[in-house]
Amino acid sequence: MDWDAYERDALRDFDTARDASGVSEVHVRYLGRRAALPLALREVRDRETGQLLNSLRERLEQGEHAASARVAREHVAQQIGSGGLDVTLPGTPFPRGRLHLVTQVRREIEDIFLGMGYEVWDGDEVSDVYHNFDALTTEPGHPSRSQSDTFYLDGDTVLRTHTSPDQIRAMESREPPIYIVCPGRCYRRDTPDATHSPTFLQIECLAVDRGITLADLQGTVLAFSRALFGPEREVRMRTSFFPFTEPSVEFDVTCFLCGGEGCTVCKHSGWIEMGGAGWVDPDVFRNVGYDPDVWAGFAFGFGIERIAMLRHGIPDLRMFWENDLRVLGQF
Repeated sequence: MDWDAYERDALRDFDTARDASGVSEVHVRYLGRRAALPLALREVRDRETGQLLNSLRERLEQGEHAASARVAREHVAQQIGSGGLDVTLPGTPFPRGRLHLVTQVRREIEDIFLGMGYEVWDGDEVSDVYHNFDALTTEPGHPSRSQSDTFYLDGDTVLRTHTSPDQIRAMESREPPIYIVCPGRCYRRDTPDATHSPTFLQIECLAVDRGITLADLQGTVLAFSRALFGPEREVRMRTSFFPFTEPSVEFDVTCFLCGGEGCTVCKHSGWIEMGGAGWVDPDVFRNVGYDPDVWAGFAFGFGIERIAMLRHGIPDLRMFWENDLRVLGQF
């Protein structure tokens, strides 16, 4: 077989092919399964012949690639010349990733508080019992300390049930005044439903300074709520009880689904709970070495998933974690 002539003929035919189908026909003729070169390669028994034929095949494949690129360029040029292709049209968009909706809301909340002069404090998700319960004046018999409510890693270590341990550590590590927010993941033995989950994100706020009043708490929550939900949402404050605040209150926002008329999401109350708040208990200050006769402060904690539900009209927080792109792709 005259392989030099075989190569010349193949490269000439690739060079003269006018379109993609022509290149394909030349490929079948010289590189296809029944072509002389592939058949000869199957019969190779010595190294020298194998090297010769493999080198020839590589040169022919390079010629084919060059021919394919050439006919593609000619095809585009022909379309442009005939007006069949508008190069000013936008190209095919590539899908882009994005932040999860809960992460977006968390960052927006942090930005709101940073704008009000607060510092973002990141703490550990694993806490000892002292910082999670004792320092916050939670009584030994309180239901939240039971294993049916809290995830215990051992007798003295828990997955934090709220981000309040971060507030204790912040006060232990610095002198007032303190203005911090503590975002993070928390864990409780809750049965999943439309508004509850065993793992959830919470944002807590702590302000400690001289001359702070309960009106400062209300004003801060109102400013925060207006920045998130706009002036059309109603916010109410009602009395409550928490071991680490006195007096204690809870803040609610009108239900996004029924507008306050009552539905299954808000349990027919017309309101959705945002979270608890209150005046820092003097005993909490004593536990961290602050003089409650000198310093005053307030604290509150809200669920980030519930805020995202309110902002975007999502009826069930479990939808955040089902990885359904029909939901997540909207934000």
